[in-house]
Amino acid sequence: MSLADIAGKILVGEIILLGIATLLFVGRSGLKHAREQFRERMVAVYPYLALLIGVLGVNKVAREFGPELSWLLDWNITGLIHAIEGDFVGKVQMFATQELTMYFSFMYIYGYIFLLVFPFIAYFALPDDRALKETAIAYAANYAIGLIFYVLFVSYGPRNLIPDLVSPLLYSTYPQSQILTGEVNANTNVFPSLHTSLSISAAILAYRTRKEYPGWVIVALPTAVSIIIATMYLGIHWATDVVAGTILGIGSVLIATRYVGNERLPIQIRTILKDYLPR
Repeated sequence: MSLADIAGKILVGEIILLGIATLLFVGRSGLKHAREQFRERMVAVYPYLALLIGVLGVNKVAREFGPELSWLLDWNITGLIHAIEGDFVGKVQMFATQELTMYFSFMYIYGYIFLLVFPFIAYFALPDDRALKETAIAYAANYAIGLIFYVLFVSYGPRNLIPDLVSPLLYSTYPQSQILTGEVNANTNVFPSLHTSLSISAAILAYRTRKEYPGWVIVALPTAVSIIIATMYLGIHWATDVVAGTILGIGSVLIATRYVGNERLPIQIRTILKDYLPR
């Protein structure tokens, strides 16, 4: 199966999940409001979205050369992480079953994308644009800070270091998934876990909008927890990566909530991205 086939399959699945969630949580009235305020909302939030897109672009380019720079620095912390927690991930996999592997694999791929993307749809439909701005800044902070750590440190996952104790359950069960993950990450980039940090950020932001979308909180929180467990259950991340990712996710939301209220931020973002934003 080619990368295009895999991406197409995931795209169809995400469209279905996002469509169902939009109908359930946003509803016709929310979609109508989103259409009516589309232009006004885009003018208000595009500096924040542009910052996120810019960070993602830098992230994509940097990850192509990041591993080489990491090896030049040669700060390999894999042994230190293993010394701290031992075979904890191996113990987690002692509870592995075919059904759990299917569930956590689905959450790691489909649930993760759904958890990150749906807030942009839901928060766009809100009368207040603060949640949408906070989401963009929180995600940008996660990726930017995570990239710094990925460049600074070499860190292999448990499935790479202790294959006799930890099985690559995602790749052994669904080998085609390795084609997709290989396109977006390197084996040496596991500290911190961005799956964890971004899931934590999305869950916190969902909780902050619990009055507007009570149903979304009920879905977002267990989805985030499932993704976090999946990172270890599937043998991809250490518990240390998860702890670091949790701190990063919380910190990114704090950064977002602190600066979104700063009226100068859009001006600062426009200044940074002045060559790329519409005049």
